[in-house]
Amino acid sequence: MSIQREIPLAPTAEAALETHWRRLNRRQGRVQKLLLLATLISCGSVVAILGFLTYFTVPILTEGHLAAIFSWAWRPFHGKFGILPMVVGSLCLAASAMAVAYPLGLGVCGFAHGLGPRWLRSPLLGLINFMTSIPTVVYGFVSVIFLVPLVRTTFPASTGYSWLTATLTLSLMILPTIVLLIQAQLQQVDAKVRLASAALGFSPAQTLLWVMRPLAARGLWAAAVLGFSRALGDTLIALMVAGNAPQVPHSMLDSIRTLTAHIALVVATDSTSRAYQSIFVSGLILFAVTAAVNLTLRRLQSRAPGGRRHE
Repeated sequence: MSIQREIPLAPTAEAALETHWRRLNRRQGRVQKLLLLATLISCGSVVAILGFLTYFTVPILTEGHLAAIFSWAWRPFHGKFGILPMVVGSLCLAASAMAVAYPLGLGVCGFAHGLGPRWLRSPLLGLINFMTSIPTVVYGFVSVIFLVPLVRTTFPASTGYSWLTATLTLSLMILPTIVLLIQAQLQQVDAKVRLASAALGFSPAQTLLWVMRPLAARGLWAAAVLGFSRALGDTLIALMVAGNAPQVPHSMLDSIRTLTAHIALVVATDSTSRAYQSIFVSGLILFAVTAAVNLTLRRLQSRAPGGRRHE
């Protein structure tokens, strides 16, 4: 007795296409859920950090120690726990590092996009990419070995551990971040306007300055935000080469202490006194300043050419 086997018919093109789209929709749904989960975790982490800092800052408010902490003298052995010199030191160091690194980053990107010889573009960008892999402690260590003695020799009134030394070192560290963000934005714009600019007879310099720069304004703002935030939040360089003197600097040859270095120093030595409580206020200030800078610059970014305008 012969057994007849039924040969399944091959699915039609429409059925195969429908199956394909069904699979794509399922994959897209899973990706969307993963992205939603990542977003919730990120937002939850930020809220948790804010809640943690606020929780440990509340006792300072209820016990009436806020005025003592927001003062200009840090002498813990004399009962003075003012952190305002560290606030000034953080803002001064971040601003000065950005004042050096941001124009230099713009220059590097301009050099790579037509203002310099083409054969130098790849080696230059390769060096910038390599700098991103260097640990922060290496920047600080090299600065202690070479830059601190150089500043001390050039300016005998300085110990070398100063605002100037920290500025030069920190600007070098944040430079790759600024360059890579601006470079990525310029590459996107360049792909859109290259042919049109060439057809109009623009030189590479004219294309960069008058066409690409306005269209890349959002990337320029993003580089400024991230660069400043990274400079403000750095700990090791400020700890290693700024001198850690809790004072308001009167010149760039003075030693300074930043809020991040202050937190690291106090955590390493104390965990019970009011000095320890001051680090939570310091953390909350850093959080607030970083959030304010990001929100302000995002607002400016939305008004920049190429940005989204809110009616």
